[in-house]
Amino acid sequence: MIAALAYFTPVFAFAFGLGALRETAFAPVTGAFLAVALETPVVLAMAWRVASRVLGRWPLPARSRIAMGTLAFAILILAELATAQAFVQSPGQFLAAIATGPGAIGLAGQIAIGLIPALRPYPRG
Repeated sequence: MIAALAYFTPVFAFAFGLGALRETAFAPVTGAFLAVALETPVVLAMAWRVASRVLGRWPLPARSRIAMGTLAFAILILAELATAQAFVQSPGQFLAAIATGPGAIGLAGQIAIGLIPALRPYPRG
């Protein structure tokens, strides 16, 4: 579904860049938990905005919006796993990281990203 890719791509690119900044600049100072806790709402705000633009371009009924979010979430998790492996993290290490405080916040944010298309009202005008 093109709408899911149009939603996923800018959100992932933004989150990837912000995550790099988080890991290099903020986490060493604040700790991983606080850094992720501060990053997540920024990414979700970006996702909300992107969903508005995508749904303005491709107005979808509720069922298709759920499918859009589900597919975007699935692609996001696969992209996260691929990124983790590129940084020499095994799938087991990737899953273990989700069980930590920062990982749980990140997963909650990713789930929210998947839900946003279904929750986002259509843009006005």
